[in-house]
Amino acid sequence: MELARLTTEQRNLQSMNMDQMSTEEILRLINDEDKKVAFAVEKVIPQVEMAIERISEVLSNGGRLFYIGAGTSGRLGVMDASECPPTFMTPPDMVQTVMAGGNNAVFESVEGAEDNEAQGATDLDVKGITEQDVVVGITASGRTPYPIGALKYARGLGAYTISLSCNENPLISSFADCPIEVVVGPEVLTGSTRMKAATAHKMILNMISTAVMVKNGKVYENLMVDVCANNHKLKERAKRNIMEITNVSYEKAEEILQQTNYQVKPAIVVIKTGVSVQEARVAIEKCNGYVRTAIEKLS
Repeated sequence: MELARLTTEQRNLQSMNMDQMSTEEILRLINDEDKKVAFAVEKVIPQVEMAIERISEVLSNGGRLFYIGAGTSGRLGVMDASECPPTFMTPPDMVQTVMAGGNNAVFESVEGAEDNEAQGATDLDVKGITEQDVVVGITASGRTPYPIGALKYARGLGAYTISLSCNENPLISSFADCPIEVVVGPEVLTGSTRMKAATAHKMILNMISTAVMVKNGKVYENLMVDVCANNHKLKERAKRNIMEITNVSYEKAEEILQQTNYQVKPAIVVIKTGVSVQEARVAIEKCNGYVRTAIEKLS
């Protein structure tokens, strides 16, 4: 009965006759419901902002960000964390996901793993978490034992805790310094939180990782200047970024990038200021990774 009262478990009145709908009707129904997600996310922007400010501070001081979840929630964390190194050249351990059932659960369901609260704490403990880190517990229902156990443990150590759920006043919020409750309403397919709930959480995780990296100097204008250019596509993107920012030719962008081992930041500084690659790297480091600040200091 407790579970049945959750918004995420209630029946959607718009889809009561879904089994009798045409394919187009089903698609339009799902699309109409998905349109509501962005508005639900908009309502929690103040809470997301609070989370981002703290995460940015923690990462800039050498701390780490952990996403904790089970099932779809954990997989969303894996998706976001795994994109940080190639997109922003972050160390692999800066943004991590701890998932109920371990890595195998990314690809197939590990039944019962989410119900073990103690295991959430144990799995987080293995990571050597300290008060210098941030932990984000992700659960659509807000009552999943695994991330709750992790948040309890993290909070006990003094780490900053954030919860991400899709119900009002869920249990997990009581263990979070920053609770984010994005209420998207009942799913088209009752209880299938891989749909609107997961979409809302993916949108918020996009906001978190992107805004945090912008605040930590990983972006110049709206371009990825810490991209890890280790394949043809990313090398070409790096060249285009250099050309956009400095107005040099394709050939010149390629020449400078070869000198910087395809690191975009020092390439920008070299072209903008005329200093050597080594001088550019030193300036960027002194400016905590902020390209714009490094250019201003050298100009």
